[in-house]
Amino acid sequence: MKTSLAAVATALLTTTPVHAADTAEADTIIVVGQTDTPVTVVPRGLAISLNQENFDAINAINVEDLMKYTPNFFVRKRFAGDDNAVVAMRGANTVQSARTIVLVDGFVVSNFLGNRFDFPPKWNVVGPAEVRQFDIVYGPYSARYNGHAMGGVISVTTQTPREGWSATGTVQTMLMPFEEYGFDQTFRGYSVEGALGYRQKDGPWSVRASFRHFENTGQSMTYNLFQRGTGAATATVTGAFVDPRLIRPAGLAANAETAVFGAASPVEVGQDQARLRIGYETAGGWEISALGVLWQTRQDLTNPRSWLVNSATGAPVYQGNVSFNGVTYNASGLTLSTTRRTEYLAGVKLAGPLAGWDVALNLSRFWIDRQEVRASNDYLTGAASGAGRVTIGNNPGWYTGALSIERRLGGHKLAFGADANHYATSTDTYRVTNWRTAAGAAYANSSYGKTSFWGLWAEDAIDLGAEVVLTAGLRYDRWRAFSGGLGTAVAGNRTDARFADRTDAAVSPKLSLQGALPGGLEAQLSLGLATRFPTVGELFQGSQDTAGNLIATSFNPFLRPERSRDASLLLRRAFGPLRATASLFFQDVKDAVFSFQGTLPDNTLFNGFQNVDLVRQYGAELIVEGHDVLVKGLDVDANLAWMSAKTRRNTADPRAVGVQFPRIPAWRANGNLRYRLAEPLRASLGWRYGSRPNSDLLGLQRGRAFGFQSEYLLFDTRLSWAFTRRFELSAGIDNLFNYRAYVAHPLPQRTLVVDLKARL
Repeated sequence: MKTSLAAVATALLTTTPVHAADTAEADTIIVVGQTDTPVTVVPRGLAISLNQENFDAINAINVEDLMKYTPNFFVRKRFAGDDNAVVAMRGANTVQSARTIVLVDGFVVSNFLGNRFDFPPKWNVVGPAEVRQFDIVYGPYSARYNGHAMGGVISVTTQTPREGWSATGTVQTMLMPFEEYGFDQTFRGYSVEGALGYRQKDGPWSVRASFRHFENTGQSMTYNLFQRGTGAATATVTGAFVDPRLIRPAGLAANAETAVFGAASPVEVGQDQARLRIGYETAGGWEISALGVLWQTRQDLTNPRSWLVNSATGAPVYQGNVSFNGVTYNASGLTLSTTRRTEYLAGVKLAGPLAGWDVALNLSRFWIDRQEVRASNDYLTGAASGAGRVTIGNNPGWYTGALSIERRLGGHKLAFGADANHYATSTDTYRVTNWRTAAGAAYANSSYGKTSFWGLWAEDAIDLGAEVVLTAGLRYDRWRAFSGGLGTAVAGNRTDARFADRTDAAVSPKLSLQGALPGGLEAQLSLGLATRFPTVGELFQGSQDTAGNLIATSFNPFLRPERSRDASLLLRRAFGPLRATASLFFQDVKDAVFSFQGTLPDNTLFNGFQNVDLVRQYGAELIVEGHDVLVKGLDVDANLAWMSAKTRRNTADPRAVGVQFPRIPAWRANGNLRYRLAEPLRASLGWRYGSRPNSDLLGLQRGRAFGFQSEYLLFDTRLSWAFTRRFELSAGIDNLFNYRAYVAHPLPQRTLVVDLKARL
């Protein structure tokens, strides 16, 4: 029996909320995508679920590629193997990494040591061939998740071994011809991935071991521009590229050229991953699993480019004062560097019945055992193995734990839980006489700090009858920031300045109502409050300039937490083979954290993390999905999103009021067409579009060139041939029409991807 909209509204207004969890009935009407297996996160608000059918149509070089056609969604992936791939969901932009919770098999891999482009989720604890399902929920509408879910929650579920022995393997290669300024070069990479699994036929044990080796050369991330020089030029040069599209450097004369003279080294990246998952099922219905992951990363940037040529001698010029087109400039900024990291994830998960309740417990630890960056001071010292700096991480990482208990009692499904985490980071920098060997180390500076919080939550999903379910929840969080400080070298000795410890708390109510409406419509209305407390990096961790000096104003120990008010309305209806979902959303974020230059209350100028008083976003999404559309074998997933995300109040710089918030486009459109040409052949066409966003808080920097956030329009193709029951060959092209786009850094150009998969 279908209920009316009036009945739904009456139920919402007259029912007393009780703390609760979701119901299976609630889940079925709001999840976009696959319906074969249950979603692994609570699907209130817009929820997307992806499975192997979706993955088979994607050129997946890295695991985050598997989500690239998701509605109102973008991943800041600059090159294949980029470990700074931050998620942007709706109005959480590509440098607000702390607004999304990412889980792998229930374990937290979000890097909440900071909130910036270089604190992305730890995607590479799992390879793309290891993924069984992606579940994505937009917004903080469930009390089960803390304030980091302000943007959403992403859950990655990996493959489980089938009965008996099983094995899989994937070999992949990729080629990217790249042309820009002085580059006309083809960058190459490859990966080898495999897994071996075993599940007892009549026993409790299962095990799956997997590995991945990945290597690639990515295009240069940074181009070097002339700065206005002082003093006499040492040479007259040619070879620079004048580009009026670029942001004009400070101090450059209005009538002088904006010119690119060189580029940072292409990125030589290598990654190795080993993964072991062991499962045990008891006779009493308990499932126990343990996960261990080792991930090693190598990045070498040791081949910077300069296109400058001495006009008199023909010799290359890499740095110094030069004369170009009759104007004296300084060519600087080219350096050499290497990065080495070794990271671990260890976790244990228990789930089963206890005294009539369903109980689940997750405990995990992620730590970076080795984190070392060696960099030269400039090009000449780098090439000569001269002076530079070494930055060492002192075992940064985090602990997380979560407990939940659930039970159905009549028309109620009750759920209670608790979670806690602890994040700690410490970084030391040394000046060295040989940047390659780290010889002659002398202490320069340090930054360090810790945060922790714990939360309690309760939810109740109430069956109101007439296919209406009301879910009410409440969450309490207690947060602490402590042991934060900076160390600096004074007269050869280390001197530390400590920051005061801080504590705070928040209460976050949630409410969701869903049911069926006349005319075949299904609806869900969700409301929620959320509080995201500052991370260690935002509070305590200073960044460095190119000379290795600590920029003391890059962090802010006085930041207030972000507090949001959220609302979501979903409507869904089937039209023959198509199913359409419309989503309306609203979010007010008070004290949004963003890095910009503004005035503090004492009228001093500050350039770093600050609170923007109020940012408001609202928008609409339309999602269409269908199987066997128009012709048998043609499947479609397409979506379109519009957003307004503007600063409504900003005391630090009132000029930002009314301006679209940085890095958030007004329009996004993603989609994928899949066609089964014949039993062994499948073809797909994907597309990704985002309109041009602002590059800064004031909306003054807009363009399609290096240094800007640009629009993008990318088409991807893929053809797969299952030439036997166990082997499949696929070839595809990403960015088919070679559209040049930028996230300040240049995005990949046309890329060919070929892979061979085996299932045994």
